[in-house]
Amino acid sequence: MISLKDISRNKTKPPRIILYGPPGVGKTTAACMAPSPVVINIEDGLGELDVPSFPKAETYSDVMEALNELGREDHDYKTVVIDTLDWFENLVWDHTCKRLGVDSIEKPGYGRGYVEAVNDWLEFFNLINALRDVKGMIVIMTAHSQVTKFEDPLNVPYDTFGLKIHKRAAAKAEEYSDIIGFCNFKTLTKKDTDDRHRGISTGERIIHLVGSPAFTAKNRYSLPAEIPLTWEALENALTNKGTN
Repeated sequence: MISLKDISRNKTKPPRIILYGPPGVGKTTAACMAPSPVVINIEDGLGELDVPSFPKAETYSDVMEALNELGREDHDYKTVVIDTLDWFENLVWDHTCKRLGVDSIEKPGYGRGYVEAVNDWLEFFNLINALRDVKGMIVIMTAHSQVTKFEDPLNVPYDTFGLKIHKRAAAKAEEYSDIIGFCNFKTLTKKDTDDRHRGISTGERIIHLVGSPAFTAKNRYSLPAEIPLTWEALENALTNKGTN
């Protein structure tokens, strides 16, 4: 039976963050600047970054075992970085196919393979939540971006940037995240003499934290719409949340 004595105040928890964008923009670098990080290395894209990481994950089970190990053992890591979700999706599909006894995620037909894959994604997100809730770890997941056409029932269809994973998995990732930051180079437009506009990159790397028709983004903390692509800037924004 539920009682008024059961009412309690919500406790602040570390954020679950997705940083996505084009290759080379600096997503992984920013993620690895978070406090005491450890990387679950799937893409093998750490380059020259000198950070603790698990051996490159070759299977879905490798990723899950790494997450379980972080949950079981005592350690000083404060941030877990998943690099990247779109490379992890390939491992999810392989695992789903083996579970279903098929050789292709599309083999079951009628989209059933993608529906089944969501169950394996949910197992992953449950472990992510456990690290956040029980171990108090910040979770940062990186991903590449892709352009898709959004069919808006109230307007004409338009192109938008989103996560480079299947739409069903993307929907779950968006549900399980507190921050989705679209990372990109800041671009200005200039009109030429023939009245055509061309984009000019300033070289500045930024994170968009509020969604727009052009890209998927969100945050649950009233953060600024745009900040520099650095962990320091994101940490400062979180510290000052609600005052911007």
